[in-house]
Amino acid sequence: MKHRTWPRISSSPFSSLNFSNATAPRFSAEHSARSTRLCARPPPSSPGADFTALPYDVLVKISASFDHPNLRAASLVCRAWCEALRPLREAMVLLRWGKRFKHGRRGVRPNADKALESFLKAAARGSALAMVDAGLIYWERGEKPKAMELYLRAAELGNPSAQCNLGISYLQAEPPNNEQAFKWLYKASLCGNVRAQYQLALWLHRGGGRVCSNMKEAAKWYMKAAEGGYVRAMYNISLCFSIGEGLSRNHQLARKWMKRAADRGHSKAQFEHGLALFSEGDMMKAVVYLELATRAGEKGAAHVKNAVLHRLSSASRDHAMHLADSWRALPSV
Repeated sequence: MKHRTWPRISSSPFSSLNFSNATAPRFSAEHSARSTRLCARPPPSSPGADFTALPYDVLVKISASFDHPNLRAASLVCRAWCEALRPLREAMVLLRWGKRFKHGRRGVRPNADKALESFLKAAARGSALAMVDAGLIYWERGEKPKAMELYLRAAELGNPSAQCNLGISYLQAEPPNNEQAFKWLYKASLCGNVRAQYQLALWLHRGGGRVCSNMKEAAKWYMKAAEGGYVRAMYNISLCFSIGEGLSRNHQLARKWMKRAADRGHSKAQFEHGLALFSEGDMMKAVVYLELATRAGEKGAAHVKNAVLHRLSSASRDHAMHLADSWRALPSV
């Protein structure tokens, strides 16, 4: 599958699909609850030991994006919390059933209607995670206003995945709402959502609704997303280092991030890393990466690969093809 990530800017030697014309970014339904574990009840003499004094609406907002372990831990803090969080525990059961229906897990046949029904019931009980999942189904069905309504509810409860999805939704609106897009992408990015960090970097790269791009700020968010494991950001930060956009030129770091993107299946990175290996005379490795890029649909890679193959012995060619056949992409976000 081709990866086209670098925005189309006239001053850049690189080109790819313009963000506004690109295939709609894949939204995320990943659980984005913070991993902070709730501690047990402090001793009676400790300040703030009366957990029952915590306002109900505050407790519900804090817990709305909890995953099952955190929700279970919170329910054990005190009796008042256990009772207050009962709807969210019920929502967690419905959320699990929704995912089974959506993906066909544990002997359950895929059924999008039943999945949506389960997600909506869980969302009605306050689960931000379920709001995101229900929003995804509505979005896939083309019912974008319903999806954005659910994303907004979950985003206001502090769910970073919902904030990211909502920001992308505003970018794809007609006309785009750049102010709201930036607001929600920035919130999600601060929470560490790597997809939001990448989308925010793209938005800044393209100018963020203005004439000129902010490459220094864009490079900062590309780097954060790349360090978080987002493969498209790895490719783009490599280009930043390579051509000196937003960052000082650094050939070593450009090669490092290009290889990381290539090893995680980014087809354009595989092509470009293969070319770099070829220029350095490492024919065997060059063939492997060029073959992977060719299989992923990079048209120019096949011509270069065939030229390199002619320079290798029959045994070396067979070995290179064996390495390509047995290659597995490293995990990425």
